[in-house]
Amino acid sequence: MTESHPQRLVVGITGATGAIFGIRLLEALQGSSVETHLIVSKWGAHTLAQETSYTLDRVRQMASYSYAASDQGAAVSSGSFLTAGMVVAPCSVRTLGAIASGQGEHLVHRAADVVLKERRKLVLVVRETPLNDIHLENMLKLSRMGAVILPPVPAFYNHPRSIEELVDHIVMRVLDQFGIHTDLAERWGSELPLPLSAKISGS
Repeated sequence: MTESHPQRLVVGITGATGAIFGIRLLEALQGSSVETHLIVSKWGAHTLAQETSYTLDRVRQMASYSYAASDQGAAVSSGSFLTAGMVVAPCSVRTLGAIASGQGEHLVHRAADVVLKERRKLVLVVRETPLNDIHLENMLKLSRMGAVILPPVPAFYNHPRSIEELVDHIVMRVLDQFGIHTDLAERWGSELPLPLSAKISGS
């Protein structure tokens, strides 16, 4: 991206559990050179209020720009609006299915469709378990189109001590997909503490 076209990232928050992933991602990018363009779906706003202490207005203020889910005329609905891509965090399986089938019911779907047609990076933090055949088929279909399916599977090798540390690790991995590298969590290969069992066996 040039100075006239800063690195832009579209961020979608939909109605699956795990609104904190999208919120923390926005927090991590505040004050950076990355311009964030936020879309919160109707059910994303509902889940956000149910799961967190954040208000929708506060989350929107974390982004550089925010759009209503019904705003099909928003900048992010056009392929001529240059972006590094889009992340949907969390991504409901309803959203997954809509993107896979090319439905443009609201702006999250349309913005994701634009990213796919322009061959940009689309990362879907799909939050559902267990997964049925429809979910898996939609994931495979989108993966073959170039999307990255990144379920928020926690890592334990860095011995997380809180939910916040688990969330930060997922957010770090999501941002890595866009070449945005942060130190939100310990990475494999860094100076990680040995587990107690290893300390005992090595003593």
